[in-house]
Amino acid sequence: MITKLINEQLIKLDLQANTKEEVFKELIDVLESQGRISDKHQFLADIKAREELGNTGFEEGVALPHAKSAAVVEPAVVIGVHKAGIDYGAEDGLPSKLFFMIASPDGGDNHHIEVLAELSSKLIEDGFIDSFLQSTSSEQALSLLLEKPAEVEQTIEQDKGFIIGVTGCPAGVAHTYLAAEALEKGAAALGYEVKVETNGSIGVKNSPTDAEIARADAIVVACDKQVDMARFTGKRVIKTNVKAPIKDAEGLIQQALNAPQYYAEAQKSDTSVASKASQARSDLYRFLMNGVSHMIPFVVTGGLLIALALAIGGEPTEAGMAIPEGSMWNQILEVGVVAFTLMIPILAGYIAYAIADRPALAPGLIGGWIANNGSFYGAEAGTGFIGAIVAGLLVGYFVKWVTSINYHKFIQPLVPIMIAPITGSLFIAGLFIFVIGAPIAGLMDSLTALLTSMSTGNVILLGIVLGGMAGFDMGGPFNKVAFLFSVGMIASGQTQFMGAMACAIPVAPLGMALATVLGRKLELFESSEVEAGKAAGAMGLVGISEGAIPFAAQDPMSVIPANILGSMVAAVMAFSFGITNSVAHGGPVVALLGAMNYPLLAIVCMAAGTAVTAVTCVTLKKLRKEKLIPAVA
Repeated sequence: MITKLINEQLIKLDLQANTKEEVFKELIDVLESQGRISDKHQFLADIKAREELGNTGFEEGVALPHAKSAAVVEPAVVIGVHKAGIDYGAEDGLPSKLFFMIASPDGGDNHHIEVLAELSSKLIEDGFIDSFLQSTSSEQALSLLLEKPAEVEQTIEQDKGFIIGVTGCPAGVAHTYLAAEALEKGAAALGYEVKVETNGSIGVKNSPTDAEIARADAIVVACDKQVDMARFTGKRVIKTNVKAPIKDAEGLIQQALNAPQYYAEAQKSDTSVASKASQARSDLYRFLMNGVSHMIPFVVTGGLLIALALAIGGEPTEAGMAIPEGSMWNQILEVGVVAFTLMIPILAGYIAYAIADRPALAPGLIGGWIANNGSFYGAEAGTGFIGAIVAGLLVGYFVKWVTSINYHKFIQPLVPIMIAPITGSLFIAGLFIFVIGAPIAGLMDSLTALLTSMSTGNVILLGIVLGGMAGFDMGGPFNKVAFLFSVGMIASGQTQFMGAMACAIPVAPLGMALATVLGRKLELFESSEVEAGKAAGAMGLVGISEGAIPFAAQDPMSVIPANILGSMVAAVMAFSFGITNSVAHGGPVVALLGAMNYPLLAIVCMAAGTAVTAVTCVTLKKLRKEKLIPAVA
């Protein structure tokens, strides 16, 4: 297996690069020439993304750039030597000369990770780095790398006590196992028995039992990712970064032996409850953001393609905005629809992935698809982004539980690729089809009946209800019920309902676009949200309310109330002005194409709703930010 991962052709002893990025490119060229990667530009981007999480330069002139990437065809390690060294940004300030670039596939088996764990011992072996740098041929270098260390008689008896280590880096590829190896050697040198838990890309391995934690003299947590610290309450604990044991494992263990006892913020019951609640909110936000960040490209791509197709190739018809069959713009529209169709499953899938890693991805995607497809449970429309969030969270925690079970060693390899995905998929499918689905279908029927009963009543009240439903979930069941009701009223000649709906539909995306502009100086929006705001604006112009979904998923407490209020204002104004719309679509594009009786007034209604949404959103975000500042301080 090791010779499949590393061979003579993957060793380059005469790097010509002068910068860090040039080293990356030169080593990536070797990987490509050996057929280990399919897209060197994608792999370079993934290497850089990993580097942003933390510099991979070590002391003694060694660097381990690495990444898990979809561009990797076959796992490999390419090794390069730069005789003079380059400025890599290593913590000791010295130039880096020896580079191990690790290419890991984003999926598939993980045997290569285990091989890397075995090879980690070479980098901390006395004299290995100097010998490798002096190699004159690839054959000699490979021989040094594969050479088994000489058996040295153990002169220090491991009878002083027991140490527990915990290691983990963001990518879980290289540093995790180097740190573990360093701790094992450091503990042996000091005469301590040791057990090291690794939080790597293949999951948590070698976790200590409660009994082992109870008898441990000290705990060394060398992790750059979140681990369960509460289990170490009452023990001597030192917490540091994953690089620390690689530099000085023995010194770190000595510090741990002299460290004070650790208590997981549980001195007082009320503090403990508050701390746990805060941590739960933090974890929930992180899970949601993982889904939102992966969803945004689909929202932007699909939304802009649909917007472009409708704006240029669309024509108002009785059935709504339509594009002639067989035209180029119809094909572009279809591509955009594909992206939009995938948007909701991606949100659910990557929320689940953030909770339970790769085993939860497939059932999360499946759960999101089912949640957004009402035909599975007899509803006219799916649950939209709200259902996707629910599906992602349920799948994530279910799969996390499934993978936490202590399986037999022969079954364990099947858990992440078969057992967890299948049980997770059946769990979420059954839940939506047999438990959640019926109430959703019933809710939609009730909402339709409510709107029908109100259709002959007060138009102001109807505008409030219709607009509120339009702005609540942006393509979800409430939005869909209001839209389908308005479309149905067109057939009976009552086009004022679609007029109000057409004015309310674009308010959410246009409002978020304006809010990102107003809130920029107040630092209320992240850079990714500002960019998403530009796309949301374009979508709003052609009546695509889904452009606001990323904002609502990221901060529902500020965005959803703002969307509802703005959409209500637009719908009430439209009813008051007697605006009608004869096509099943909304947004400024419909008014400009002549489908609405008072196009300028309709645009005024949309603009008013947009302004209300933007100002409300910025105000709520500012109030929430000011409320949180003292708590952080």
